[in-house]
Amino acid sequence: MPDSSSVPSDTTPTSDPSYDLVGSRRQPLDAIFEPKNVAVIGASESPGSVGRTLLWNLVSNPFGGTVFPVNPTRDSVLGIEAYEDIGAVEADVDLAVIATPAPTVPGIVEQCGEAGVEGLVIVSAGFREVGEEGAALERDIKDIARTHGIRIVGPNCLGIMRPPNGLNATFAGSMANEGDVAFVSQSGALLTSILDWSFRENVGFSSFVSIGSMLDVDWGDMIEYLGDDPKTESIVLYMESIGNARSFLSAARDVAQSKPIIVIKAGRTDAAAEAAASHTGTLTGSDAVLNAAFRRSGVLRVDDINDLFYMAEVLSKQPRPEGRNLTILTNAGGPGVLATDALIGGGGELTPISEDATDAFDDILPGAWSHGNPVDILGDADPERYAESLEVAANDENSDGLLVVLTPQAMTEPTKTAEHLRPYARDNDKPILASWMGGDAVASGENILNESGLPTFAYPDTAARVFNHMWRYSYNLRALYETPSLPEDEPGLPDREAAAGIVQDTHESGRVLMTEHASKELLAAYGIPTVDSPVAETPEEAVAAAQEIGYPVVVKLHSTSITHKSDVGGVHLGLTSDADVEAAFAQVENNVAEGFDGVTVQPMIDRSDGYELIIGSSMDEQFGPVLLFGSGGQLVEVYQDRALGLPPLNRTLARRMMEQTQIYEALQGVRGREPVDLDALETLLVRFSQLVVEQPRVKEIDVNPLLARPGDDGLLALDARVVLHPYTKDDDELPTPAIRPYPRQYVGTHAMADSEEVTIRPIRPEDEPKLVTFHERLSERSVYLRYANLMKLEQRVAHDRLARICFIDYDREMALVAERPTEDGDDRIIGVGRLTQQPGRNEAEFAMLVIDEYQGEGIGTELLRRLVEVGTTEGLDRITADILQQNHAMQRVCEKLGFEVVRGDGREMVQAVKTL
Repeated sequence: MPDSSSVPSDTTPTSDPSYDLVGSRRQPLDAIFEPKNVAVIGASESPGSVGRTLLWNLVSNPFGGTVFPVNPTRDSVLGIEAYEDIGAVEADVDLAVIATPAPTVPGIVEQCGEAGVEGLVIVSAGFREVGEEGAALERDIKDIARTHGIRIVGPNCLGIMRPPNGLNATFAGSMANEGDVAFVSQSGALLTSILDWSFRENVGFSSFVSIGSMLDVDWGDMIEYLGDDPKTESIVLYMESIGNARSFLSAARDVAQSKPIIVIKAGRTDAAAEAAASHTGTLTGSDAVLNAAFRRSGVLRVDDINDLFYMAEVLSKQPRPEGRNLTILTNAGGPGVLATDALIGGGGELTPISEDATDAFDDILPGAWSHGNPVDILGDADPERYAESLEVAANDENSDGLLVVLTPQAMTEPTKTAEHLRPYARDNDKPILASWMGGDAVASGENILNESGLPTFAYPDTAARVFNHMWRYSYNLRALYETPSLPEDEPGLPDREAAAGIVQDTHESGRVLMTEHASKELLAAYGIPTVDSPVAETPEEAVAAAQEIGYPVVVKLHSTSITHKSDVGGVHLGLTSDADVEAAFAQVENNVAEGFDGVTVQPMIDRSDGYELIIGSSMDEQFGPVLLFGSGGQLVEVYQDRALGLPPLNRTLARRMMEQTQIYEALQGVRGREPVDLDALETLLVRFSQLVVEQPRVKEIDVNPLLARPGDDGLLALDARVVLHPYTKDDDELPTPAIRPYPRQYVGTHAMADSEEVTIRPIRPEDEPKLVTFHERLSERSVYLRYANLMKLEQRVAHDRLARICFIDYDREMALVAERPTEDGDDRIIGVGRLTQQPGRNEAEFAMLVIDEYQGEGIGTELLRRLVEVGTTEGLDRITADILQQNHAMQRVCEKLGFEVVRGDGREMVQAVKTL
C-alpha cells in the first residue's frame, strides 16, 4: 500500500506488486497457517474426545511437517511417541493446539513461550463466556502471550484448516476441499455445518477458521493476513461480535480494495444479539452502526448464508456493475416478473432500453417481443436468438448488468444455448448472471455455464437479489476509490480555539448539558450557520432583544439542566409585540419550577419553503462517535428517515450519507420546488464531523431542526443540544473515533538551505492530483532507486494505485509530504516519506522519495527525522528499511540520523535499523 520512496518495502500487500522487491518476510500468523511442526497438548486416545480427534486429523492429513502429542500420563498416543510437556519436545514447534481444561491453560501458555512456540490455537472453552473467573484466565493468558510474542487463535474455537497445504488442526469430522475462498467463523458449530454443505455444493476453501472469542487474533488480524495470502481470492466471515472495531475497519478498508470481504452478522434483532453476547461474552454492537461501518470499509453484508457464498463466487468470476440497472432477457414472461419484483424491492432498477438497443432488438427478434425490459425473446427462442440478444443487451450503454433466464419449453435447447453463451462468460465488462430453470433437463447447460465462469441460479429472483448485492458492493467500494475533496478554507474557520473554550467553560462548571446558546456558539465556531439567540435573564432584556431582532420572534427556555424545552412548555412561537414577549417570559418562568436561567430570543424563521433536517452525533460502545443525518422536526422518531456514518467525513462520504435517506430526493427539488444547495449541505456535514472528532469532550449533539431552503445561505441551525462527557472522566478515558482523524499534530514547516519554507504534513486523500505531478517529475534513476526496477509512469499514476496511496489509515501508516508553494498559488509536493507498521510487530518500515531538482537540499533528511519522531510518538520499538546497495545517498541520510546500516553478504539490498 505505501508509496513512493527510494527505500523499498518488502512486506506491503501483494495488490501492488511494485513493493515486492526482496521477497516476503515470514508473517507472525505463518506459525499458525503454515507450521512446520505442530504439538497437540491434551492429545488423547479416548474415543470421541477432542484431543484424539485433533491428533488424528493432523496425522491423517499430511501437511509436510511433524506432529508431537503432549500428554503427561502416556508414553504414546495413537502409536506416536508422546511428551510430558512442550519443553520435552526436541524439535522447534511452530504451532501448539491446546485442548486442556481452562484453568490449566495459562501455565501451558507460559511453557509454550519458554519453548519458543510462536502460534497457539486454544480450543478449550470455559473463559469469558462463563463469567469473571474465565475472563481473568483470559487476561492472564494475554499477558503471558504478549511477554513471549505468541499469537493466539481462540479460545473456545474449533481450530483451523488450511486445505492447500493439508493442515487440519480442528476437531471437525472431515477436511475441507481446496479452493480460493477463506471462511472465518465465530461459531464452531456453524463452521461444521458449512463444511457439510460445502461437500454437497462442491465449494472449496483456502482457509477454514474458527476464530472463537478473539483473545488475541481478531478480525483485523485475519483480514490482514488473508488479504496478503496468494491462495485466497475472497474472504467470507460469519460474525457475532466485532471485537476491536478500529482493527477491523483498518484492515477491511485496506484489503477490500483488492479482495471482496463478505460478512453475515448475527445479532440483528435484540433477542439474537443477547444470544450472541452470551455465546461469545462480547457486546454485539448496534446493528445500524455496524452497517455504517461495513459501508465505510467496503465490506458487503448479506443476511443469508447462501448469499454469503453466492457473492464469493460471483465477485470472483464476474466484473462489478457500475450502477444498479439490470437488463433481463427471458423466454417466458412470468420469470421476468419475479426477477423484476426482487430487483426493484431490493433497490435495483430495470435498464431503460436505449433507442439503439431497441432498434437492434427489432432487427433480430420477432415482432411480438416485449419491446421493453424484461426483454421477452419469446418461448421459441433458439440458441442463436439468445446469443444475439445478449450481444445487443451487453452493448446497451444504459445497462450495468444482465440476467439471462431460460425456461425449458418444448422447443428450448438448454445445453446448446449454454454453449452459445459460453464466450460471453469472461469477455465482458458487465456482469452476466443466468437462471436455467428446471431440473435434469437443464443440468447439463448449467454445468457448462458454471464451468465457463458464468454463475447460474435455480430461480431468477435469487439472481436479481445477487445483482442487488453486487451494485451495492460497487457503490461502497467507490467511496474508497474516488478522489474526495474537502471544503474550501474560510478565514477563521474552523475556530478551534474558540470551540475548545466553549466546551471547557461548560466542563469546568461541572455540567454536562450545554445551553442552547453555547451549543450554537460551538456550531458557529465550525462554520455551521445558526440563528441569533441572545440570552435574556429579565423580561426587559427579552423585550430589548426582540426589538433589536425585529418581530415576529421566538422565546425559548434558557437552562443549564433541562434538555427538551418543548416538554416543559419552554417554547413560544410567533410573538409579535413587546407584550407577547413579556407574557411568554413569565409563562416559561412559571412552567419551570427548577432549572430556569432565563430565555433566548430568536427571529421567527419562515419554514414554508424549506425542509427540516436533523444532524447529530452520539456514542457507540464499540465504534465511538457516530454521525446521523436525516429528516428532522418533531416527528423525527416517527419517520425514522436517517443515515448513519462514521467520522471523519469528506465531501464524497457526506454525499453518500445524504443519498441513503428518503428526504434526499426532495432536497434535489420536487414538484416545482427549487433544489437545496447540496454542495453547501455537504460542506456543513464535513465541518460537523470535524467538530465531532476534534472536540472529544463532546458526547452527543442534536441539531434539530436544521432548516434547508433553496438559494444561497439556505442552511440554518434553528435549535441545538450538546451533551458533554462527565467531568469525572479524564481526557485519556474519552472515546476515540473508530477511524483515526487527520493527525494535525504532525503538520509543520521546514526552512530549506535557501531559507525557502516548505510545509511538511500528513498526506490526504485529496493529494492524488498532486502526486500525479510528483511522479511526472521523477527521473528514471530515482524511480529505479525506489522500486528496484523502471516502473512505468502509467503504472505509478494509475488511479486505483494512487487512491490506495493517498487514502491511508493513520493507525496503520503515516505518510508525510513536503509541499512547496508555487507562483500560481498551487502548492506542489516535492517529497514523500512513509512509515508503515508491520503486521503483528511493534515496528515499522520507512520509505521516501524526493523529486530530482530538490535532492541534496535536506528534504529527505528532514522527512526521515520527522518519521522517526512520529514513530517515537506512536510508541514503536524500531524502524527499518531495505535500501539498494547503490543508493549511497539514502544510506548516508540513515547513518546521519542514527540508523545502523547493515551491509555485506553480496546482497542487492542493505538494511537500515533504528531502535527507538
